[in-house]
Amino acid sequence: MNDDSFWGPTLGDRGAGARAQGHGLPSEGLAPEGSAPLGDDQATTLLPPVTDHGAAAGHGRPPYGPQPGYGQQPQQPFGQAAYGQYGPSVPGGQVPPGARPPYSPEYGGEQSQGLHGDADMAHTQYMPPVPPAPEQQPGGPAQAAPGGLGAPGNGAPGGPGVPGNGAPAPKAAEKSAPKAGRDLRAAVGVGLGLGAVILASLFVVKWLFVGVVVAAVSVGMWELTTRLTEAKGIRVPLIPLLVGGAAMEVAAYLGGPEAAVVALALTSLAVLVWRMTEPPENYLRDVTAGIFTAFYVPFLATFVMLMLAAHDGPQRVALFLVLTICSDTGAYAAGSRFGKHKLAPRISPGKTREGLAGGVLLCMIAGAAGMQLMITDGSWWQGLVLGACVAVSATLGDLGESMIKRDLGIKDMGTLLPGHGGIMDRLDSLLPTAPVVWLVLVGFVGAG
Repeated sequence: MNDDSFWGPTLGDRGAGARAQGHGLPSEGLAPEGSAPLGDDQATTLLPPVTDHGAAAGHGRPPYGPQPGYGQQPQQPFGQAAYGQYGPSVPGGQVPPGARPPYSPEYGGEQSQGLHGDADMAHTQYMPPVPPAPEQQPGGPAQAAPGGLGAPGNGAPGGPGVPGNGAPAPKAAEKSAPKAGRDLRAAVGVGLGLGAVILASLFVVKWLFVGVVVAAVSVGMWELTTRLTEAKGIRVPLIPLLVGGAAMEVAAYLGGPEAAVVALALTSLAVLVWRMTEPPENYLRDVTAGIFTAFYVPFLATFVMLMLAAHDGPQRVALFLVLTICSDTGAYAAGSRFGKHKLAPRISPGKTREGLAGGVLLCMIAGAAGMQLMITDGSWWQGLVLGACVAVSATLGDLGESMIKRDLGIKDMGTLLPGHGGIMDRLDSLLPTAPVVWLVLVGFVGAG
C-alpha cells in the first residue's frame, strides 16, 4: 500500500511533503501558500484528517489521528462525526470551537472554507446539512471525547454506540402513527346538522330550500374553480357562474326544464364574454372549464328544483336524499366487512364490488318502502327499480369526482365541513343522481 492510498495531509503540515487522498481531481491551487505544488500523478482532493480510532476501526478504515511521518496533530479537526461520509451526524449540530460548520441552511452559510475552516486553504466543498440530534437513549447523552466532539459511537462514556464499533445500535424511538381516515364523530355531527337544516327548510317553506340549494351550489362552484386555479392554473370566470347558477335554480323551480336549459345557455354565453376582458392566452381552456362547471354543478342541481316543484315535491326530494345516503351507507358497510375485489383501483382504491352490491341492496329495500309510503300512486316494485338506479348513479358520481381530484392531485375539494371535506365532496353523489331520480319518478308517477 502506498502512502497516497488512504492517508491525507494534516492541517498542521503545510510543507511540500504533505499528501492528500486521491480522487482523480486536478491538484492545482489546492496546496497551501508556500508549499510545493502537487504533481499530476498525485491528483488529489483534500480530506479532513481523522482522529476517531473507534469509528475507524469499526468501518474498516485506518486509525484516526497523527501517524509517524505523515504530519503533525491537526488543529481543530471536525473528526469522524462532522461529515456524512465518515459516520453519524453531530448531535444537535455541534461543531468544534473555532471551526466553521459545513454548508447547511440551519447555519445560514453558503459553504465551508476548506475542510477545517482554514482560510489559507483554497479548496472548498459543499457539505450536507447536519441533522438534529437523535433522541436520548436510556444509556444517557453522548459525552464529549477529549479534545473534540461527543459524537455517538466514539467510545465516549455514557454515549450510545453505532454498528461496527462493538456497541449495540440504538433503537429508533417508536412513534405512534396517526390513524388514517376522517373524524367519524365530526362527520356524524356535521351530517346530522345538515340534515336538520335541509328537512326544516324543505317541509316548512319551499323557497327556503331553494335558498339552501343556491348557497350549496355557489360554494361548490367556488371550491371547484379555486382548485382548478391552484392545481392547473385555469382561470374560470366565477362571477357569471355565481349569477347564472342562482338564475338556473330559480328558473327551474318556476319555469320547468325548458327554463333551466335557457338559463344554462345564457350562463355559458356570459362566461365566454366575461373571459374576453382578459388576454387571449388560454382562452379556450378557461371558457371550457367554465362551461363544464356551469353544467356539472348548478345545472345538475336544477333537477332537484324540478322535483321540488311537484305537488308532493318535499317527499320526492326527501326520498332522493335518503336513497343517496343509503347507497353510501350500504356500500361502506358491505365493503368494509366483505370487500375483497376492487371496483376501480386506479380511481378509488377503497371501493369494492362487494360494497357496490351492498349499496344496491340497501337502496332497493329503502326505495321499495319509500315509493310505497311517501310518493303518491307509487308502488313497491317501482321503488326496487328506483333504488337500483340510484345506487349505480351515486357510485358513478363518486367515481367521477374522484377522477377530477386525481387529476388535480388533491384529496378533498375543500375543508368547510369537518369530517367531510368540502361542499363538493358531499355533492359528488347527489348531483348525478338528481336527474336519474327525477326521470324515473316522472316515468312512473308523472311530473306532479
